[in-house]
Amino acid sequence: MLGLAAQVKEGIRILGQGGLVAFPTDTVFALGADAFNCPAVKRVYEVKSRPRQMAVPLLVCDILQIRAIAQSIPEVARFMIERFLPGGLTLILPAGESLPAYLGHDGGIAVRIPDHPVPRALAEGLGGPIVGTSANISGCPSALSAGEVECQIGGKVDFVIEDGRRSPGRESTIVSVMGKTPVVLREGVVPRREIEKACAQFYRARVSGFFAEEEETTRLRRNA
Repeated sequence: MLGLAAQVKEGIRILGQGGLVAFPTDTVFALGADAFNCPAVKRVYEVKSRPRQMAVPLLVCDILQIRAIAQSIPEVARFMIERFLPGGLTLILPAGESLPAYLGHDGGIAVRIPDHPVPRALAEGLGGPIVGTSANISGCPSALSAGEVECQIGGKVDFVIEDGRRSPGRESTIVSVMGKTPVVLREGVVPRREIEKACAQFYRARVSGFFAEEEETTRLRRNA
């Protein structure tokens, strides 16, 4: 078997040619494709028997790749990125205007920076986001090892990267920041209470900063 670095290199090559690659992450095994290759993304849906109305999440290597696909990153989203990413938090952000319609849903895009070197290396090597949906048949248990991927979808995937470890098994927490306040759509590896705590800290700091700025403005006016 190829070493992990060689497997990643091969995975990048296959993704660049429009192929599908399964790989380990910090949550569950994922099924990946070049997000900007429409036929490849279509294959992901077919392999998983995934309903077309369900958008696929994207995995990126850093915040620069997030900025490239999001129309904007709200302040509270930036706060959560600094707090929880890389890690098990998927954010629903406003989709960039140039982003292909098949990647978004209701104007939003699901994106995550995983806390695992393999998916980050794949996204970095490809030079853009990769689809990062679970490597299983929709409705079936998530695959936590290369062997489980093979059992469910092995014959339909072009390459499986194996690091010799079993994935943790808890899926990411999904938070939408499309509205005025963040909304937890699915609780996963990051507990809801931690999201709520972070949001409370953000808004407290924002209010404190606002009043501090107002006080400074008033002081300067008095001394003018």
